[in-house]
Amino acid sequence: MNFREDLRKRATARGGHVVLAEGWDERVRAAADAIEGLGMASVTVLDRTMARDARLPAVADHLRARRPDKVPSDAHARELAEDPIRFAAALLGLGQADAAVAGATCPTADVVRAGLLALGPAEGIRTVSSAFYMAIRGDRIGALLDERGDARLTEDAVFTFTDAGVVPDPTSDQLAEIAVAAARDRRRIVGDEPLVAFLSYSTKGSADGERVEHVRAGLERFRQLAPEIPSDGELQGDAALVPGVADGKAPGSPVAGRANVLVFPDLDSGNIAYKLVQRLGNARAAGPILQGLARPLMDLSRGATADDIVDVAAIGLLKAVPPA
Repeated sequence: MNFREDLRKRATARGGHVVLAEGWDERVRAAADAIEGLGMASVTVLDRTMARDARLPAVADHLRARRPDKVPSDAHARELAEDPIRFAAALLGLGQADAAVAGATCPTADVVRAGLLALGPAEGIRTVSSAFYMAIRGDRIGALLDERGDARLTEDAVFTFTDAGVVPDPTSDQLAEIAVAAARDRRRIVGDEPLVAFLSYSTKGSADGERVEHVRAGLERFRQLAPEIPSDGELQGDAALVPGVADGKAPGSPVAGRANVLVFPDLDSGNIAYKLVQRLGNARAAGPILQGLARPLMDLSRGATADDIVDVAAIGLLKAVPPA
């Protein structure tokens, strides 16, 4: 079974209610039909104008109650509530949906702002970030998979790349929170245990400098926040992924050679890496998946297909499952 099939199967077993915020887009309407056709979830599709929606007063009240400093009047609250992206996020906040999807027609920044207004950050997290889930066919990286011993050649290998879409130059504390959010989500989305590698141009002191220290500090903070999750750094990409390289460069590491959550030191490296792997390695990229919000408000690439929207909705349903 490939990653897409697995996502959809597990999301359908979970079920729930999904809000799609941009119903004027034909891709969104097609995705809504597909989600219902699969029996994955019930779907609410929003239109451009929310002014006549009976839920508008409750949505406006929710936004004002959430951020009275940002929403100082009822009139302002109503104006904000009439935006379909904020409306969708508020339905999540009110518990009237399990997941919401937006971003087919607007930039990520608009979705993030709506999430911060209507939902706020997740417990213990101050940084909203993103991840891409990179599914690579086993027969394309067969030698690596054989050495790792963690997949058959007919299965997808799935790696979490974070952050690759939101935070340009994270502080060490932000780097740690990005990794925590990614590790939490991986358990729900992929269904395995996270093995977290903080990536660098250095492995275990092979080089030095301010950027290396920055990554080391991020790892140290991560271990304070999530000591139960196996992690290591600083690691170069090959040391993180290839057991034979890890044996020489990072002997005794709890994750080197086996990492599945790759934490990039900045947005440049994360974004470049995922696009190279997608285009040169023919990997399927699911994302950007927003992480660090209190509820699963999902972002889309504006180039998303209807199939991509179905996949992101499935991920949102899985993210709604409480952690074990």
